[in-house]
Amino acid sequence: MRWSKALTVGLAALALGALAVAQGLTPEQMEEGKKIYFQQCAGCHGVLRKGATGKNLEPDKLKAAGKNVDYLKAIITNGFGGMPAWGKLGILTPEQIDLMAKFLLSPVPEPPPWTFEDIKNNWVVYVPVSKRPTQPETTRNWQNFFGVILRDMGQVAIVDGDTKELVKILPTGYATHILRSSKDGRYFYVIGRDGKAEIIDLWSKEPTLVAEAKVCLDARSIDTSKYEGYEGKYAVVGCYWPSNFVILDGQTLEPLKMVSTQGYVKSTGEFLRENRVASIVSSHFSPEWILNIKEGGQTWLVDYANIGLKGKPINVRMIDTERFLHDGGWAMDKRYFLVAANAAKKIVVIDAKTGEFVASIPVGDKPHPGRGANWVHPKYGPVWATGHIKDNKIAVIGTDPKGHPDYAWKVVKMIETPYPGNLFIKTHPKSPWLIVDFTVAPTPEANATLCAWKKEDLEKDPICWEVPGAKKLKARMVHIEFNKDGSEFWVSAWGNKDTPTFIVVYDSVTLQEKTRITGDWVRTPTGKFNVWNTANDIY
Repeated sequence: MRWSKALTVGLAALALGALAVAQGLTPEQMEEGKKIYFQQCAGCHGVLRKGATGKNLEPDKLKAAGKNVDYLKAIITNGFGGMPAWGKLGILTPEQIDLMAKFLLSPVPEPPPWTFEDIKNNWVVYVPVSKRPTQPETTRNWQNFFGVILRDMGQVAIVDGDTKELVKILPTGYATHILRSSKDGRYFYVIGRDGKAEIIDLWSKEPTLVAEAKVCLDARSIDTSKYEGYEGKYAVVGCYWPSNFVILDGQTLEPLKMVSTQGYVKSTGEFLRENRVASIVSSHFSPEWILNIKEGGQTWLVDYANIGLKGKPINVRMIDTERFLHDGGWAMDKRYFLVAANAAKKIVVIDAKTGEFVASIPVGDKPHPGRGANWVHPKYGPVWATGHIKDNKIAVIGTDPKGHPDYAWKVVKMIETPYPGNLFIKTHPKSPWLIVDFTVAPTPEANATLCAWKKEDLEKDPICWEVPGAKKLKARMVHIEFNKDGSEFWVSAWGNKDTPTFIVVYDSVTLQEKTRITGDWVRTPTGKFNVWNTANDIY
């Protein structure tokens, strides 16, 4: 018997309705709960609620642990560990918090499928490659453009880094997560939490959306082919749901191949339906992408060299590493990739040149480097640093096994920070400072604070300051990004979408505020990606 899609959806809706009634929630309330969970919770706790960066939230486990509605309401309101205080921050209303507490004690709804055919049906080329400019048409310094994510507005703003003027706002998917640049910097590749990918052409007279594809239902990562001879030929999207990765044409986003990542924990353990693709980087040593498979605790090296042949063959080298891999970045030489394993409290090191698993380095609780921070220390040589969500620590790791073997792949310095809840850490070769935020700390004072350490003397106390106006707007300072020449860095004030906030610009040497980018359009600004730094992996 063949089930029609309509019949399947209808039966699923009836089942969900029955569950909702059993838990005292109407079908409409269940739908609202699903939406809020997807927007605010699924990234850390998983679509199936089995936990990852966040705790397991399966209803049976919550009930067995005695977690009732009142307990859950208190946690959602006040935050816990690295979890934001959704109520105190004004992101969720008391009514929504009550709804979510009941929703979490209800059976987990079955997430919908998303097929290769769905991707093809949701793929659009707005400007064919033949109609795009062959050289920059803009008179602006496009290599110093910043792509600014306006998270809850579903937009990306392109801002001129020289003049601080808004150049263009482009519609993107819900809650854009990251932007990545093509190797030459011409294109921004965008991926949102709704699985929608876009290409923005910065060579046009004004930035232009040239292609998009809804690749999955939930995603966090995108990158392109960067190895010599393959520059920009292919793109890859790592999906959270369904658990897979998808290879696309790098110029048009035409879907080429879908590969499931469902599998077993480190090749031997529990079978995982939800085995999400976290961070992705593109190797400079071979035609490979490095994909980090979150729940399974594996790093996959995906060879794209032969995807253009009949049958679209790929080679995948699966390396068992550590569980709940998340974000990470290159060491200074761009040979070694360092990625956080949240649950294991470790940093995993992969050698992109040899394809080997080099080290697993114990650090603090819930490391969250973003892409990390690189500099040359006078004693330890080249180092890379990560902050932590749950610990008030920065781990500084030696990354030079040839020149400084005694310090390589060890924590050479653990710096104490005034708060936990660091989300991003950043520096630049032209700045003497290592700068961190405290975006997911449990207090408004911490959320509004930035700290800077002298890179050459980590023993000195940091300079910390509360950003004026942030606390009043209930805004969290988030994501440090430098301009092309490293003379200044920008930090977003991430507030509620109903209230405009600001992006503050600092001198990268004196730490003095230079200006603020404001306007009615500056709503829920989060990540900022400078074209030059993103294209050249400068962080």
